[in-house]
Amino acid sequence: METKSFYKEPITSLRNRHHQLAETDKEFVWHPFTQMLDYTEQDSLIIVEGKGNHLIDIDGKRYLDGVSSLWVNVHGHQHPEINKAIISQVNKISHSTMLGTTNVPAIELAQRLVEITPPGLNKVFYSECGATAVEIGLKIAFQYWQQRSNPKPKKTKFACLQNAYHGDTLGAVSVGGIELFHNLYKPLLTKNICIPSAYCYRCFLSKDPEDCQMACFEEIERILEKHHEEIAAFIMEPLVQGAAGMIVAPPGYLKKVSDICKQYEILLIADEVAVGFGRTGRMFACEHENVSPDIMTMGKGITGGYLPLAATLANDKIYEAFLGEHEELKTFFHGHTYTGNPVTCAAALANLEIFEKEETLAKLQGKIALLTQHLKKFEALKHVGEIRQKGFMVGIELVSDTITKEPYPIEDKIGIRVIMEARKHGLVIRPLGDVIVLMPPLSITEDELTVLTDVTFDAIKKVTAG
Repeated sequence: METKSFYKEPITSLRNRHHQLAETDKEFVWHPFTQMLDYTEQDSLIIVEGKGNHLIDIDGKRYLDGVSSLWVNVHGHQHPEINKAIISQVNKISHSTMLGTTNVPAIELAQRLVEITPPGLNKVFYSECGATAVEIGLKIAFQYWQQRSNPKPKKTKFACLQNAYHGDTLGAVSVGGIELFHNLYKPLLTKNICIPSAYCYRCFLSKDPEDCQMACFEEIERILEKHHEEIAAFIMEPLVQGAAGMIVAPPGYLKKVSDICKQYEILLIADEVAVGFGRTGRMFACEHENVSPDIMTMGKGITGGYLPLAATLANDKIYEAFLGEHEELKTFFHGHTYTGNPVTCAAALANLEIFEKEETLAKLQGKIALLTQHLKKFEALKHVGEIRQKGFMVGIELVSDTITKEPYPIEDKIGIRVIMEARKHGLVIRPLGDVIVLMPPLSITEDELTVLTDVTFDAIKKVTAG
């Protein structure tokens, strides 16, 4: 079958083929987290360009990017510095293996990541996405206990939290705790120790978060005391459980987890894939409570939202357990074809350079405060159960009854209807069930923040009016 490239066509030409492309998309493309039976031409938003904090579709309509193109875009689309870095690197070399060789951007990026992460994380292992970074972290933690100078071979399990999401590969799913995403695959998964999470709005202890004194942490203490001899690591998303619906942990929760892991000699894996690179108001969420994990994973915003790259950082104690003579077989036998790709690493270096040159984090603080102010108006909507925010991560949970916290029936598709209504008014957002997520690029302007919240407010009001 003869094909032609669409990429060099002018947008005006593409517009004439909107229907054709939408039909081709429906025929050949299987979309992630999408029920394809429901997917229609009306749902097919075909993006052809991005400028600043906006997306432009095939018909030339502009949309404010309200979820950073799935939580990855940091400084806006087509930032000239990242564009320039990528083009410059492509003109040198686009890929070479990291197995026994290296490249300049990968070396320089590793040094920068060590400089900006919590103290002690001195070794960097590259991969391509958050899930693989988590897989690497889990395998490193397991292997560490098996071959360190004083091995503890019984430490083969992981402690993880209910409502957790760490990616969709089997290892990452094994430490996930969202029934909708993970239950089907249980026969394929490793057996781990799942702990109730601090979901204050739907507290499993039916406590009032105002005076509960973090009673949920007592369950962590009980479980770790009982099982610590078999637990290799405790993995968690610091401060915010993203895919669960932006569930924000109470202040001090992360620090208490860190302290008890040290007490029981359990490694702490901080999964910063979603919360890292400024999303919570700091470069990394662990900084809010001065926590230095044993292993940290990162991805998503690492390249500013341009190219797939991830990294797993470990401390020296862990790294040294993998050093030995060739015949000892202590090597970390793990790798990916595109590990440390020089083009993606060049994009990541440019991303970090922009953070410094444009003082991104300093300028973000006022916008976080403005976003908090705008979110107060949502309290007036009678079907808004809870508004959760940490920095630029927001979840607005919609319920059929705010007194009983009764959720809407799944067949009502409330979340989907809200985001489709917002799309009509030039805003792209995405729900997590009936939690409406707002996570704009850090570069969003104050005027654009007003548009983001106003359109979302009106969409929720219209859809839930009945």
